[in-house]
Amino acid sequence: MARKKVGLALSGGAARGFAHLGVLKVLKENNIPIDFIAGTSAGSFAGGAFAAGMSINEIVKIGEKISWFKISGLSFSAKGLISNAPIAHLIKERFPHNRFEDLMIPFAAVATDLETGKEKVFKEAGDLGFAICASCAIPGIFAPLQDTDGRLYIDGGVVSPVPTEAVRGMGADIVIAVDVISSGATYWGKPSTLVGIIFQSGMMLLRTASQHQHFQADVVVIPEIAHLRPDEIRKMNEFVELGEKAAADQIDQIKRIIES
Repeated sequence: MARKKVGLALSGGAARGFAHLGVLKVLKENNIPIDFIAGTSAGSFAGGAFAAGMSINEIVKIGEKISWFKISGLSFSAKGLISNAPIAHLIKERFPHNRFEDLMIPFAAVATDLETGKEKVFKEAGDLGFAICASCAIPGIFAPLQDTDGRLYIDGGVVSPVPTEAVRGMGADIVIAVDVISSGATYWGKPSTLVGIIFQSGMMLLRTASQHQHFQADVVVIPEIAHLRPDEIRKMNEFVELGEKAAADQIDQIKRIIES
C-alpha cells in the first residue's frame, strides 16, 4: 500500500516563526516524512529554507544574525514605510537553491493579491526570494511586492494565516499545521492609545482567522508562546525550544495518523 503524503502548513507570526524550527527539528528526529510544505509570512521563510535542503542548525545560524534592521531597508514607495528587499538578498546568498523548481521538497509561499484580496500561492517555478518577500510584506509596514505584470502582493496572513488549504491543494493526504498565532498573548493589557487599540484588535482578528483554518488539518501544533511578542527576534532560542516541546507533545499522535 502506498504511503500517504504528508504536508506541513506553517503559519505567519513574525519572530514567533522561529518556533517552526523547533517543530521541524522534532519531526526530522522522529523520521516523519515531509512531502510538501506551504508557508505564510514567517512560515514561508522557515519552510522555504528547509525545502531548499538546509538543516535546522544552518537555519538557526541565519536566525542568530537576523535583526529587524538587517531585514529591512529604505522604501522608495508611498505604499510602505520600508522595504523587505534585504530578505531576498539573504535568500540568494544563503539558501542552496533560489528557485522553486530546484527545491528538495515541493514548497509553496502564500501571499495576498492586493487588488483582488485573493490568496496567491507561489509554487513549482519562479524566484523563491520574490515569493517569500511577497508572503512577508506586512501591510502598512513593508511595501508590497510587484510582479512583472504589475500585480501587487502583500503578506499572506491577510487571507491565509495558516496555509492548510494551500498544502492540501499540493497533494497532501495528511496535513500537519503549525500555528504560532493561536496561542494568543498574555502580555496584552488594556490599550491606552489609538495605535494600541488598532494593533490589539488586528491581532485578535488574525488569531480568529488562523483558528478557522484548522479544519483542513489533521493535526495542529500550537507552541505555548503567548508570553512572547512577535517582534522579539532576540528570543529565537526560546521560540525554538517551545516549538520543540509542542511537537514532542504531539509526536505520538502524528505517528498514529501517518501509520493508520
